[in-house]
Order: sequence, then C-alpha cells, then structure tokens
Amino acid sequence: MITTDVNKEFADEKQRQIGAAQSREQAFQTRIDRGEIRLVGGDQYEVLTGWDRGERFAVARNAQGGIAEIIAQHGLDSRADGTIALYASSPAWHGLGQIVPGGTTDIDEVLRLGGLDFTVATVPALYRFGGELHEHTDRFHTVREDTGAALGVVGRRYEPIQNRQGFEFLQELVGRYDVVWESAGVIKGGRRVFISIRLPEGVKIDADGINDLVVPYVAVMNDHTGGGTFQCVVTPWRPVCANTERFAVRDAVTRWAVRHTAGAVDQIKEARRTLGLSVQYFEKFAAEETALARTNIAVNDFHKVIADLWPLDDDATDRVKTNHAARIGSLDAIFRTETDRVGRTAYAAERAITGYLDHVTPCRPPKSMTEEMARATAALEGADDDTKTKAHKRLMLLTTRA
Repeated sequence: MITTDVNKEFADEKQRQIGAAQSREQAFQTRIDRGEIRLVGGDQYEVLTGWDRGERFAVARNAQGGIAEIIAQHGLDSRADGTIALYASSPAWHGLGQIVPGGTTDIDEVLRLGGLDFTVATVPALYRFGGELHEHTDRFHTVREDTGAALGVVGRRYEPIQNRQGFEFLQELVGRYDVVWESAGVIKGGRRVFISIRLPEGVKIDADGINDLVVPYVAVMNDHTGGGTFQCVVTPWRPVCANTERFAVRDAVTRWAVRHTAGAVDQIKEARRTLGLSVQYFEKFAAEETALARTNIAVNDFHKVIADLWPLDDDATDRVKTNHAARIGSLDAIFRTETDRVGRTAYAAERAITGYLDHVTPCRPPKSMTEEMARATAALEGADDDTKTKAHKRLMLLTTRA
C-alpha cells in the first residue's frame, strides 16, 4: 500500500508556490530593468515596447507585497451587470468585453453586446425663471430613450442618427448584408459610439520582400452630442505593432462625414464616391508603402524628417529643448526596432513615426477616460492624421532619388 506524507506534500506545494511567486517577481523586475515597462505612479505601469506599447495596467498585491493580479485598464462604458460595453470578434489583450468567437453578422446581437441597444430622441430644452418653467426656442436636448440620460444640446434642424442606422450604413456602403462586425462599443455614456468592419482582403506591403501585413478596416463613428458628425473612415491597421496607418495618399481619401440632418445616412452614393469603396485607397496605399519599403534611408535623413515635423526654434526654452531631445530619443528607439524587422528603409521610418504618434506621444485624457482609451479614440478619429500624412509625403520624396 502506498502512503502519502500529507505534511511533506503540503510543504512541497507551499515551496512551489513561493518559487513561482519569486519567479514572477523576478520576471516583472527584469522587464522594468530592460526598459520594457515603467512605473508611472502608485501601482500603475506602462508598457514601452512591443504590440502593447502605450498600454497601462495596474498591479494588485497581496498581504505579503507580492504580485497577486495584473489588471488591464480600459475606458469603455459598463453595463448594468458590470460587464464592459465592448463587442469584438477576437479577444482584446485585456480580456474584457463580450466576445463572440469568429464574430457575427447579427446586428441585434452586436447592438446588445456592445451596449448600443438604445435609441436617441430630442426633447425641448427647458429652463426655470421667475419660478416658472420656460422653453428655450430652437434648442433641444438629445437623450437616451432607455435611461433618459442627457447627451447634448442641439438645434431645431438636428435629427438623431440611430446606432442601428450606423450598421445599416456600413452594409449599404460595402454592398452586402453578411458582413462580419469586427468591433462596436460605447464611449462617454453613449455620447459617442463606434462600429467597424474588416474588409476581406489584407494588404501586403512589398510582397516579394518584407511581406508586411496591414489589415483594412472601415469604421463608423457617431456623435450624439450635437458637437460632432456621423463619419465613416478608412482605417488601415498594422497588427505587428497596433499602429493605425491612416494618412492621405495620392488621388484617394480616407474620411467622409455628414451632419445630423434629415436624410443624412441616405447619402450612400456620395459616401461611396468619396471613399471609392476603400478599394482604390488600399491599392494606392500598398503601392506607395512598397516604394518606401524599397528605399534605404540614413539616420540623418530620418532626423531631417523629424525636424520637419517637429521643428525646434533657436530661442526655445530649456524645457522645450529637453522635451525635443526626449522625443528624438523615443523615435530613434522605435526606428531601431523597426529597422531590425524590416531594414533601414523609409518604410521603417514611417512605422516609427506612426508608432510614436499612436503609442508614445504625451497624452492627457479627459477624466472620464483612461490614457489607453484616449489614445485608441484619437487613433480612430484621426487626431494625428495630418502629421502622419506630412511624414508620408516627406518620405515619399526620398523614393524619387533612389
């Protein structure tokens, strides 16, 4: 008969747990020492390298001070049951959100999972004066019809574009009703919502060389506050570094927008004409990016592009000079990483600049959002598209001399 020393088993298991905890602590400290993550305050850390560059997370510690749990941060709205108002066809790295493996073509399901299953109405704007309630002529509030929450103040001509209409708009735009919804979610209590689809064919840059993949998306962003538009954007995304590679290329555009008025989403023909159904854009995008990938570049040329994008005045203050030097240091580090992967080319230089803008450049998020969500929103809405376009055009000039 085999007997078991329970005390020894317990002691051995405890020792294994202690060893695992020590290994986790050592691995975590090693990442800090290597410059892969940094402490930003309290138990908050920021990822400095790799696919998750720019993401932040919190470390929960146990009574002994060891790492008990690593918790990703997000800025998405929560539903009544505490789950996150996010739908995605593949799990996000933070493990939050309601996931449907492989996505779904069912609009009702995405509306529910993404927290977009509400409609918006306009109600008269009222104010109290002299002890009586008065109506503000030509002014209305947009409100959620499920909760009554106020979203914004609008004029008489404003007509809400409902969340469902955003899905139907994308279906009409691409001319098919079996599209797989890639992501959808709610920001700031429903003031803004987003929906995206992934186009069937990926874009290969320099297929005979580096063979780099860029995934083509089309996204709709809808603003219910009265201060924004209903807009559709072409959004190339590079999985290897999570960069949003959207910039203007010759004879193609990336954005179409319309105000919230009667018949707004019926302007499908105009949207199709403007966006060229995205195909034309991605064809030109691939051709120009391949040209960059086949153009070698010196570090000095890279620094000249940086100087064009972020010039430093001769009479700049010491603080401005310090910030400028830090920016160059960050860009150089990203450029070295890209160079190791795709060669010292104009393509690597452009990837470094877009990576810096998406993940590293200083960001001051509003109180209602984390830095992670603020960066994602800025990338989707195109806050840095002009700078990315300027960099692209400047680097394209180098291809003519090759």
